[in-house]
Amino acid sequence: MASSAGAGHDPASSHCTIISKNAGAGTRGRFDVDLEKNVGDAHDQYGHAIHIETMMSSTTLAESNIVSIKSESNLGSTAYIKAAQKHDEMVLVAASTTTKKPPPPKRKASRWIRVQLWFNMYRTFFIVVTTLNLVGIILAAVGKFPYADGHLGALVLGNLLCAILMRNELFLRILYIISIYGLRSWAPLRVKVAVTSVLQHVGGIHSGWLMFKVVDIILHRAVQPGSVIATGVVTNATWAFVILGNSYDIKLGQWRSDASSLLSAQELWFAVFMTVFVIIPWVTLREVPVEVELPSPKVAILKFNRGMQQGLLGRISRTSVMEYHAFGIISKGRKAHCHYMICGVQGDFTKGLVSNPPKTVWTRELKFAGVGHASAMFKRGIRICTGTGIGAALSTCIQSKNWFLIWIGSDQEKTFGSTISGLIHDNIEPERMILWDSKKRGGRPDSVQLLKDTWQSFGAEVVFITSNMQGNDEMMQGCREAGIHAFGTLWDF
Repeated sequence: MASSAGAGHDPASSHCTIISKNAGAGTRGRFDVDLEKNVGDAHDQYGHAIHIETMMSSTTLAESNIVSIKSESNLGSTAYIKAAQKHDEMVLVAASTTTKKPPPPKRKASRWIRVQLWFNMYRTFFIVVTTLNLVGIILAAVGKFPYADGHLGALVLGNLLCAILMRNELFLRILYIISIYGLRSWAPLRVKVAVTSVLQHVGGIHSGWLMFKVVDIILHRAVQPGSVIATGVVTNATWAFVILGNSYDIKLGQWRSDASSLLSAQELWFAVFMTVFVIIPWVTLREVPVEVELPSPKVAILKFNRGMQQGLLGRISRTSVMEYHAFGIISKGRKAHCHYMICGVQGDFTKGLVSNPPKTVWTRELKFAGVGHASAMFKRGIRICTGTGIGAALSTCIQSKNWFLIWIGSDQEKTFGSTISGLIHDNIEPERMILWDSKKRGGRPDSVQLLKDTWQSFGAEVVFITSNMQGNDEMMQGCREAGIHAFGTLWDF
C-alpha cells in the first residue's frame, strides 16, 4: 500500500479512492472468483468520507492484493492506512466466502466410443486365440481333427511356447526392431498405428493360449517364492513328459530303444525353444550398484550405470530370483554414462527403498520394451504423463526432438527433485514441453483440450499416455472422439 498526505489542506474536503488490483492469472495459490465492481463510501476515524472502489475482474484474485491509494487530500496517513487495511480485509473475506466455480462437467463419451476402447486389440487377440483352441478341442473330441490324436503333446507345448514368447524380453525386442526399422521410412500412418497396437497388445495372445492363466501366473507374475518354484516344476515336468512320452510306445506297451524317434518328435523341439526363451532373460541377470536419491517421502530415484534406449522398462529386485518390479527407464541415450528409474512409494517394496535404501539391486541386463519404444516409428508425437509416469515418458522426449512432453503433477520439482528437473530443462526446449504443476496452477487442466491444442500446434501423428486409470480413460476417450491416434496404459501385467 502507498499513501500520500499534504500539509495544510482542509480535512473536511478530503477524499480518497482505494483501488484493489488482482495480481493476475498464474499466481501461486490462486483461486477463481467472479465479483462485480463495488463502489461505496466509508469513514475514517475522524468522520471524513472515503470513497472506495473495488476494481475486480472475473479473473483470478491473487492471495496477496496490491492496494494503491489515490489521495485527494492532506488527511493523515494513519486514516488512509486503516481504511485500506479494512478494505483489503473486506475483499479477502469476500473472496474466501465466495464459492470456487466448479469445473465444467466433463462430457461422458458415447457408449460406442467406450465399447471400441474396451474391445481393443488385446481382447480381440484373446477371443480369437481362445476360440481357436476351443474349436480344436471340440473337433478332436468328435474325431474331426486327426492331427490331435497323434500330437496332443505338441499342441499343448506349442501353446506354452507361444504364451512364453509373447512375454519374453528378447522376442519382443526383436519384434520392435523389425517393426521400427522396417516401417518408419515408408509405411503410411495407418499401418504404423495398426502395428503399434499389435505390439502393445500381444499380451492378448499370451493370455489366450491353452492353460493361459497358469502360464500368466507362473511365468510372468513370478514374484513370489511359490511361483519361482512352480516355474521350475513346470519346466522339468515338460521335459519329463517329452522324454517319457516319446520313449515309451503306449500302443505296444514297450520302450523304444532308438533315439531317432525322440529327436524327430515335434514335442522335443517345442520344449527346446520353450526352455531357451525362459532361460535367456535369466542369463543376463546381474547384481548391480545403485545410488538412491530421496527428494521426497513419495519418490525414490534410482541411478544405474550405462545409458539406455528410450521406451524401455527395467525389472529390479533385492534378491536374485524373487519379487521383481518393473519401472520405466530415463536416459539421455545409449552413450550416456547412467540411467534412472523413478519409483513411486506405494507398496512394501518401494517403501523399503525409502526406509532402507539399497547399495545394490538385482536386474536383468536385457530390458523389456514398452509401447513407448515404438515412438521411433513415428515422425512427430506427444508424450503425456501424470505423476511418476514421467519415468516411462521422459526418455522419448529427451532422445528425440520430434516429441512433445506434457507432464501433469503436483509440486513437481519438490516431489521429484533437482535431478529429474535438470534432465527435463537441460535436454528439452521450452517450446517442446508443458509442465503443469497442479499445486501452483490451482488444479488439473482439461487434459483432453490440452492434447487437442498441442496436437494441432505441434503437428503430431500419435499420442502416448502414461497415467492412472481414471486419467487414462478420460484422455483415451477424448482422443478417440477427436480422431487422435492415442495409446494408453495397460494393466494386464
